[in-house]
Amino acid sequence: MASLVERAAIVAVLVALTACSVAPTRPGPTSQPSDQPPPLVPAMALPDNAVDNAVAKLDGIAEDLLKSSGIPGMAVAVVHGGKTVYAKGFGVKDATRPADDPSNRVDPDTVFQLASVSKSIGSTVVAHQVGTKAITWDTPVVDKLPWFALSDPAVTRMVAISDLYAHRSGLPDHAGDKLEDLGYDRRAILEKLRQYPLDPFRISYAYTNFGLTAAAEAVAVGAGKSWEDLSDEVLYRPLGMASTSSRFDDFEARSDKALGHIRIDGRYEPRFKRDPDPESAAGGVSSSVNDMTHWLAMVLANGNYNGRQIVDSGALLAALTPQIVSDPPSQPAMRAGFYGYGFNVGTTSAARTQISHSGAFELGTGTNFLILPSADVAIVALTNATPRGIPETLTAEFADLVQFGEVRQNWRKLYGDAFAQMDKPVGSLTGKQTPADPAPAKPLASYTGTYANGFWGPATVAEKDGKLTVALGPKGQTYELTHWDGDVFALSFVDENSPPGSVSTATFDGNRLTLEYYDDEKMGTFLR
Repeated sequence: MASLVERAAIVAVLVALTACSVAPTRPGPTSQPSDQPPPLVPAMALPDNAVDNAVAKLDGIAEDLLKSSGIPGMAVAVVHGGKTVYAKGFGVKDATRPADDPSNRVDPDTVFQLASVSKSIGSTVVAHQVGTKAITWDTPVVDKLPWFALSDPAVTRMVAISDLYAHRSGLPDHAGDKLEDLGYDRRAILEKLRQYPLDPFRISYAYTNFGLTAAAEAVAVGAGKSWEDLSDEVLYRPLGMASTSSRFDDFEARSDKALGHIRIDGRYEPRFKRDPDPESAAGGVSSSVNDMTHWLAMVLANGNYNGRQIVDSGALLAALTPQIVSDPPSQPAMRAGFYGYGFNVGTTSAARTQISHSGAFELGTGTNFLILPSADVAIVALTNATPRGIPETLTAEFADLVQFGEVRQNWRKLYGDAFAQMDKPVGSLTGKQTPADPAPAKPLASYTGTYANGFWGPATVAEKDGKLTVALGPKGQTYELTHWDGDVFALSFVDENSPPGSVSTATFDGNRLTLEYYDDEKMGTFLR
């Protein structure tokens, strides 16, 4: 998707849109002075039948968003008062199959990949373990993973599970993601995190999948089992989430699943499979909206489900509490956005706490849930397409309807614009024409060989049929290098962090090869 720096800025925008709207509020119904503590009192009372009235409009909102966006499928569910009051599917699971085939219709039991909504779900797994005294939120990661390290020995000693779940370790934004794209496994990626430079510890917010995954691994090792087994044992089975898993193989085996669709030339196509097992705790959960209602009901009930305390309420409250400013205000009147442990936390323009998280895979997933604890309501929306802000728009419009009885913001434009930036191609050659009179390349054989890099691993350049290729990663993923100008070649491919149309440079300089796409932290030079 967008470059990592751009993505960091965009995530901040999304947090701002979710939690910090500055629309003026209209006077609500008059009420008697409250004897509740002031932090529990919202700015205005809810309209009569607020949730019921908002639910009644969901069919129309979902159908309109599906039609206007062209995304293949979506499922939506709402929990209120401890019960599921709405659950419905829209569109299709696979755009290449007939839309009128009943087996291709999305329903509330259709399983979607959740992407980063997995962070919030995984946070409640950790909270369960905190409640059993197996760990604390402040357990240092190295207490459970002695081999884990960051580039600063002092930070290595201190960094706790809580720091990595709050994205305040100092790791760069999305550290490790491109290693995953290259095919490295979880342990290999976590061991390479020590090579990244760090921003100031506990005062810098930067969103990372693999920092959080390291924390989850520490929790799992402390429990003496895999993260996937732990999640199933302490959360999915107790909640009756029979269609939920933290394993990609389980998702693949489902008969009722929504395929991921990438947007290419304005069309959605199920071209790629996104296997997020290396970052299972951060992005690897798959579930249905029917299953998600069980989890949302548990969160709304402070860890209780059907009379059984699944997650300790105090440990859960810590996860739902602001732990770091993720989106500082840009003007005095603006509300800040915060991050807890795996949850976005903010305040709406009705002065109500809002808890949420989104999930996004460029290769075909867009998800969001939103909770208004003071209204005892939560909504989840899952889609099977390159993210365009559709689930966020739906949940934001629903939240407006609950709080105000009407939609107060143009969420469709706000989220649409933000996600359009997120889906921009990356690379300095993107959108440029090949030079009309380029300088010639050297004989192609002079570029071939193996170029070493201590972070990314070797890059093997080969010549075949008069063209250069480069093979990268443990599986030797091979890409064509197209001559651009002199010793500069163009590198173009599609993966999770490289949207369609991305074109970057591969520059040869004697025995040096610099791959622009892998040079975010100045680690993209390979030596022969």
